[in-house]
Amino acid sequence: MTSRPAAGGGRWVPVGAERLAGWIGGFTDRHGPVEATLAGDVVRLRGLDGAVAECHVPFPPLAAPGADPVRALVTHAMAERRVGVLLVRLGGYAAGVFEGSRLVASKVGSRQVHGRSAAGGWSQHRFARRREKQAGEAAQAAADTAARILTPQTPTLEAVILGGDRRAITPLRSDPRLKTVFALETPPFLDVPDPKLAILQATPHDFRTVRIRLLDPPPP
Repeated sequence: MTSRPAAGGGRWVPVGAERLAGWIGGFTDRHGPVEATLAGDVVRLRGLDGAVAECHVPFPPLAAPGADPVRALVTHAMAERRVGVLLVRLGGYAAGVFEGSRLVASKVGSRQVHGRSAAGGWSQHRFARRREKQAGEAAQAAADTAARILTPQTPTLEAVILGGDRRAITPLRSDPRLKTVFALETPPFLDVPDPKLAILQATPHDFRTVRIRLLDPPPP
């Protein structure tokens, strides 16, 4: 588990769904009895010593929070959802459907897109046109794959997680076949390398993670 600074103070701590109950128990052990409140899509834990953990609800809103938002958050995070994933980078793409952490349908592919001209090769204009054509073909291949794998499944999906390169995904948004796919778009956007099968298979580790903003107790 790694943390990083949070804007406005504190730090972000990612906690896997399976570890969430234990992490909250450890927070209570370190900081005393916890007061839990629900504000929008954040379950806020405040320890006796003033430490605060702001747990951002994955796949909001929080289902049936009731009188115990902590228990509701753990149950919600652990739910076995049916989720679509679409990863696109320049020249590479992957689409998959998950049931919980299990990949049940997928397709991964790539198209060559030259990154720069070779020395002594094409003129700059000719190379730019060739690269633009390649990028367009790669985007079309990614859209075709998403339409084949994800679009028929959207009636059964709770969410679609996107990842890769935002600029590479932008052209796909105008494809009418993918309207229902993008309608289910849910954070987080996954920053992943070239979308190979192993990268796609590992995405539940990220999209099922609970993001927690941790604020240390004030000094005595």
